[in-house]
Amino acid sequence: MTIKGVLFDFSGTLFRVESTGDWLSIVLDAAGITLTDSELAHHTRALEEAGALPGGANPLRIPGHLAELWSGRDKSAELHRRAYTALAREVPLPDDRLYDLLYDRHMAPAAWRPYPDAEAVLAGLRERGIAIGVVSNIGWDLRPVFREHGLDDFVDVYALSFEHGVQKPDERLFRAACEALGQDPGEVLMVGDDRRADGGAAALGCAVHFVDHLPAVERPEGLLPVLALAGEGR
Repeated sequence: MTIKGVLFDFSGTLFRVESTGDWLSIVLDAAGITLTDSELAHHTRALEEAGALPGGANPLRIPGHLAELWSGRDKSAELHRRAYTALAREVPLPDDRLYDLLYDRHMAPAAWRPYPDAEAVLAGLRERGIAIGVVSNIGWDLRPVFREHGLDDFVDVYALSFEHGVQKPDERLFRAACEALGQDPGEVLMVGDDRRADGGAAALGCAVHFVDHLPAVERPEGLLPVLALAGEGR
């Protein structure tokens, strides 16, 4: 197979969101709310278990009354905000303002960090003339994150679930990305961390490669194999 295009997932693949503890602490500081160390640790643990931070840990369980909302959360900006603020509200916090402030914070470019090898891999693909796209289940525009971290120039196409009204593993989102790149799916590689969601590209005929969703410091070279895979058959 000759690879002419590579599609990347966003969260857990090219970028990693800040820790739940940092996320909460930054919002508390901005709101002028002070907690004791034990209170901060308690709320951090509860929010992480609830899966309230988009891009962070998955919920330990989905409350029954949120199951339907959760399953379609990435189909629109409204659903995404509703789902994640609802999960956060499962955790009693000291100020009701915090739920929306926490959601807003996770969209800030400063809340995200590229994986250490992301720029090198994107640059390597660009040097080889390989088209690059980002395919993400998300409820907000992530382009500012790429611009802030100097990676936007490497990306030719963004296929974001909330802009298309469909979410991975629905093959329509991958098809839209391939069409925007002008590439046949059989000559496209999808790179992601979610075997179910990102694996949906295989149904379209794309090759698929998985990486581990780990903190950035624990995965310094997880994307480097993509350069070798993209070089096969060239």
